[in-house]
Amino acid sequence: MSQISTVNPATGKEIAKYDAMDKNQVEGLVKKARRAYPEWKKDYEKRRSYIYNLVEYLKKNKTELAKVATSEMGKPLKESIGEVEKCAWALEFYADHGDSFLSDEVLNTDARKSFLSFEPLGVIGSIMPWNFPYWQALRFAAPCLMAGNVIVMKPSRVTMQSGIEIEKAFTESGIPDGIFQTVVGSVESANHLIDSDVNAVTFTGSTNAGAKVGERSAKNLKKCVLELGGSDPFIVLDDAILDKAAEGAVKGRFINCGQSCVASKRFFVGKNIADEFIELFIKKASQLKVGDPMSIDTDLGPISSKDGLDTISGIVDDAKEKGAEILLGGSKIDGDGFFYKPTILTNVKPEMRIATEETFGPVAPITIVENESEAIKLANESEFGLGASIWTKDLAKADKMSRRIESGIVSVNNVVISDPRIPFGGIKHSGFGRELSRYGMLEFVNLKAVRFYDNLTHHHYVE
Repeated sequence: MSQISTVNPATGKEIAKYDAMDKNQVEGLVKKARRAYPEWKKDYEKRRSYIYNLVEYLKKNKTELAKVATSEMGKPLKESIGEVEKCAWALEFYADHGDSFLSDEVLNTDARKSFLSFEPLGVIGSIMPWNFPYWQALRFAAPCLMAGNVIVMKPSRVTMQSGIEIEKAFTESGIPDGIFQTVVGSVESANHLIDSDVNAVTFTGSTNAGAKVGERSAKNLKKCVLELGGSDPFIVLDDAILDKAAEGAVKGRFINCGQSCVASKRFFVGKNIADEFIELFIKKASQLKVGDPMSIDTDLGPISSKDGLDTISGIVDDAKEKGAEILLGGSKIDGDGFFYKPTILTNVKPEMRIATEETFGPVAPITIVENESEAIKLANESEFGLGASIWTKDLAKADKMSRRIESGIVSVNNVVISDPRIPFGGIKHSGFGRELSRYGMLEFVNLKAVRFYDNLTHHHYVE
């Protein structure tokens, strides 16, 4: 039996060991979900009141839950608390609005009556990452459950306890057994989950892993949604309010230690304001307090794993060798744990790894551009297309630019953040399908068209 161990990235010490579930155990969870499904599907109001109980549980236990996530993946405690609060918001949002999102849609056709109904698919397999261990899992679960589906989720091996805590939250909130269950395991268990009797699959994680999940789901003829990597452009035009833009740059790049798919990862700055913007960005970034993530005044914790730290070091070292200029940071921090200094660099060249790879860490590469068309051209020269942000006082110009950017989300004069009211997802190698908003809810329903004709009508039968 294979074992999984979790490590505290702030100390490098092991936290716990878990036995990975085998094929039969995973299939057992799915069978249990299948048995729980008919009852859960039946009554929207009942589901709503259960989800409100879960919201209360999360609000009440947010600090304890936050500490689990912080010890497993290293984000500052204040960010982990914010994450749990956001989960409560998303659950509440779907409990409040799900019935209107799912109400039948009447269509005008030649039939006496035509309508669309939105019905749950059944058991959904969910494979989730470590960077937002509660939010990623629950932002998918909230609409999915309110639509009447049930969920079997495999969390990342890095944040196994966080995943177990979610199932516990359901149990403690009095939600029936089998509605939300957690698989303990790594890649092999994820494969068992996709191959099992689930009706559809959702995956959030790296582009490489996502391609494999998509391939396996397709072989099983299962619908899937893939939320993959990003390399979001952050465009600062000459007429931006620079103080606000620099503040946004720090938030967009360094939140969650830079380990977010919608983090700002490539900075394109107008040449006339580049010096001033860079100076402000460096000043604000150097004020970030790096250290023990359990301390409430820490801004930046460690990278989530030794591998993650080695990757980010390698990307920066490669950039240095090829002529990048390091303006801030640029190295690991000595001592225990997987800490890396907040880093800002310029002179980025296309042959550098930092120009093409997704940088999952506190590293900001800046490219100075001639004008907005160069900014857009460079922004779109990426395999990714998740988010983008544009900073300018000219909102008409921002409107035009936002339509030329190849991404699923564009934010003007703010960083990209997910919000239950707005669809979240990308194009190109950032995946397909959407989470959140009504569109996210409709990913995992059967869109059923129903038509009533009079018996007397003469029909033309052509497909």
